[in-house]
This record gives sequence, C-alpha cells and structure tokens, in this order.
Amino acid sequence: MLGCAIQMSTLTPLVIDDARGAEWDDAADVVVVGLGAAGVTAALEARERGAEVILLDRFEGGGATAISGGVYYAGGGTHIQREAGVEDDVDNMFRYLSMEVQDAVSGETLRHFCETSAENVKWLTDRGVPFKGTLCPYKTSYPPNEYHLYYSGNEPFSPYSEHAKPAPRGHRADGGAFPGANITEPLRQSALREGVRIRLQTRVARLIVDGAGRIVGAEARFFPSKLWRELHKQLHRLETAIAKVAPALAIRLRALCEHIEHEHSATHRIRCRRGLILAAGGFIFNRELVAEHLPEFLPGLPLGTHGDDGFGIRLGQGVGGKVDQMHRASAWRFLYPPNAFAHGMLVNGNGERFANELWYGAKIGEAMVEHNRGVATLIIDDHLRNLAKEQSKPGRLQWFQRGAALMNLYLNCKKADDVAALAELLGVPCENLQKSLDEYNACAEGRRADRFDKDTGSMRPLRQGPFYAIDCSLGSKRHLCAVMTLGGLAVDEKTGQVLSENGGVVPGLYAAGRNAVGICSRQYVSGLSIADCVYSGLRAARHLTRIQQPVMESVPEVVV
Repeated sequence: MLGCAIQMSTLTPLVIDDARGAEWDDAADVVVVGLGAAGVTAALEARERGAEVILLDRFEGGGATAISGGVYYAGGGTHIQREAGVEDDVDNMFRYLSMEVQDAVSGETLRHFCETSAENVKWLTDRGVPFKGTLCPYKTSYPPNEYHLYYSGNEPFSPYSEHAKPAPRGHRADGGAFPGANITEPLRQSALREGVRIRLQTRVARLIVDGAGRIVGAEARFFPSKLWRELHKQLHRLETAIAKVAPALAIRLRALCEHIEHEHSATHRIRCRRGLILAAGGFIFNRELVAEHLPEFLPGLPLGTHGDDGFGIRLGQGVGGKVDQMHRASAWRFLYPPNAFAHGMLVNGNGERFANELWYGAKIGEAMVEHNRGVATLIIDDHLRNLAKEQSKPGRLQWFQRGAALMNLYLNCKKADDVAALAELLGVPCENLQKSLDEYNACAEGRRADRFDKDTGSMRPLRQGPFYAIDCSLGSKRHLCAVMTLGGLAVDEKTGQVLSENGGVVPGLYAAGRNAVGICSRQYVSGLSIADCVYSGLRAARHLTRIQQPVMESVPEVVV
C-alpha cells in the first residue's frame, strides 16, 4: 500500500530561488528521465551535439521498447525499403498516415515526421540498430524470423489503399521474436561511448524549479546499498517476466519494488543547466489513472513495463504541464495468424458483425471497445477450424503466435450444431445472428459488396454447422487483448517543450515518447510508437542544444 500511496501522491516540485547558489550532488547540461527508445535517443543526440548529459532510469533501462516486437514504422523511401525493392515516397506515406493519425498532431507535424522518416532510419542503423530488407511476401500481424519488412498497418485494405498506394513500412529489427532490445541496446552502447552518464535504478521523485518556475533540476532516489539495489533489480526482472502469465503475482512484486524504493533509497539532487526531458513511458500500469480516464479498457491486459505507471506524466503535471488525449488507448485484438481465423465472421454482443476481420488489430480493438462494450466473438466452421490447425503446425508461425492459435483452437473454442444453438451459446438474438450470417455469406459468394470492404477471396460462406465460437472480447481470459495508453503531456510540436496549463510552455521542460502526445496518440499501427519515440526524442534534444553554451537561470526559455 505504501508504494501505491507514493505513486498517487501529489508531485509538488521543490522550489529553489537561487539555483546557482544551491547545493547540488551532480549537474549536467541536459537531464533525461527514462531509458527507453525516446530517452536514449534524446540523450545520445544531445551528447553528440556537445551537451553534457545525465540519463536516469528507474530500472535497468530499455523500457517497453526493449520487450516489444522491435517494429519501427518508417517510409518515404528508406534505404531498407530500397534494398527490398519497395517503392514509396513522402507524399504516399503522408496520405496513408493522415487517415490513421487524424487530428493527433497537425498536418505540418505529420508531414515533417514523414519527411524525416528515411533519415531517422539511417540515424538508427548508423548507430548499430540491425534493420534488414527481407520483405515478407504476405500480410501478417507479425512476420516470422526470416522476414524484416512487412505491412504493419492497414495499408493494403480499403479505403486506405484508395488514398495511398500500399507500401510495407514495418521495419522489424533483426534478432528473432521480440527483438526490441536490439533497438535500445545499440543506442545505449553508443550513448555510453559518447560519454552519456547513465544511472540505473534511480527514480526521479520530483522536479526542482527556480523562483521563476523554470525547471532547474530533479530530486532522485537511488540505492546506496548494493544489496537492496540487486534485490530491486531481480524483483523487477521477475515481475517483467511473469506479468502476462501471472498478473496477480506481478502486482505484488511491483508493490514490493516500490516499498524497497521508499524504505532503502537516498536522495540525490541533480541540476540541469539547459533543460530536462521526460521520457518515462505511458500509464497503463497505473490502474487508478486508467480507471479515471479509460475505464472501458480496464479488462484488457496492460502492455508495457512497471515503469509505464504515469509517473513521468504526473511529474510534468506537478509543475503545471498540460495533458491531452488521456482518453485514448490502443487495444490489440489480432485475429490472425493463422489466417484461416480472419476468413471467419466477427460479431458483437448483439450478434451483429462490426469489422473487417483482416483489419489491423488496433483498428478492430477500437471498434470493439468504442462501439461494442468490448464484446466480440469470432465464428468459424469445421473447414476453417481444420485449416487453422494446419496453419498452426510447428515452424509456420512465431512461437507466441502458435501458442495463441492453439489456445483458441482447443481451450477457447465452443461448438454449436446450428445457428439457433450458436445464438443460445452466445446469448444473442437468433434473428440478428442469422441476418449477419446471411449478409456475410452473400458477400463471400460475391452476390453483394461487403460494407467493411473485405475482399471476397478472404471470406468463407458459413452456411452449415457445426459452428465454433472463439471469445475475442477485451476481457477474454484465454485470448488476451493487450492495451497501451496513447495520451500524455501536451507539447509544442516544433520543439517538444511541455505546454503549460496557463498558456505558453513550462520553461526548461520537454517530453518525448509516451510521456507526450505524439504521432500515434489517436490510432496505433505496429511500429508507430517506437518511430514517434525516436522522432520526438531527436526533436527535444535538437531544440535543447541549439544554444551551445549552458543556459543561465535568468533566461526564461531556450531561444530558437
């Protein structure tokens, strides 16, 4: 309970009238909070531009990126796309992303994101991130290990394909399944070589401001004892490893980590001469904040790490920072692989079809949560079930994809002999279900156009039982649906400076990654969050380092 109390307490900043005359334990031009993709990018770029940088992380670094699938969304003609023989350009990428991003950022910012996409991929590969140009020849939610470039969003589907020529833009880092650490680790090593001072298992407790309200430092807590530091590290490793399979135990381990942080840490004050960048992740593991802003997403599986508890966002709020898009989240309801599942029909709690079953998982999740109370059931027949078994044989899917497929085939699959029995099984009106099946079958047989623009070749008529129902609801205990938050601190889109509730910016404070509103804060496609982390991390670092001499306390903000 102690850890929860610390997490939810008001983060009142420490006020020091004269920063130059105060006592500090350490100092740097730039202080970065969080060693995920955004934080390490910002720290490395600031250091390469001549700034002295201290990078702090509450755990061992890596953040949610390090445990992810390592997908980076990029286009406009990256050198990886060219290597794979893929044609793409900035305008094409912009047209597609405009439909996904919508009003999360301005059109000017989105175009700049697209214009700098290719050079940002080069920035990463120049620093050791292993992207390859092996093109996946089919649509999948995540490619097998031999492929590294794929369609990671809705690019091939109508209406997207009518606005922009489909191009694969999901750049998956090399290194097997879940190679996210192969993005963060090369950047960490580059940062260390360049002289970034990295301090792990150091939690920022509050920010420090001067009499004018400018951010001049951070008060951090670290472990003087090697024993408690090692115990904290091992508990966090265990919690991360079991979070998806034993969530109740993981909650206990997180509380224990917070208790150790409170009882066995010491305070350290670090001065930032130019500014401080918050890059400490989203807030999906702060269940109180989720209940406040996103109650409909509570049944989903939190996606990220213990560090995604909203602490960085609330540090910014504590000094007057404005938040936005806190009601936005992404629920990943992937129906395939095996692709046979996507040839079935998805219905809501009223027995009505509501989505194209081939859509990207986050788009299905959005429709499921926002319009269907999080309820969804996939209906297949004997033919599709047998085909799914064949497609799920060893060697055809990633291990985690095969595990999910087998779970759904054998432990999450209920049988009904006919439509009436199926309607009773699902607790839906039989007439609604029959109408949905009749419409689906007509589309599958080419007798009418599908209102969700699903291709006839990807639909199978479901006329004869037995039927099989697979629970795909947000709260399904056997077909888990991962959720990540997309809102955060509102920032100046040209600089990354945190906007103030009172107008203008919070002087000296920046935010990046999921601590900030960004490119993916309206809708998510695979790789867009990590790409936004790099984009926003570079933006903040470059603005902070435009003045080559340290900023004095009397200067209210960095001058562009």
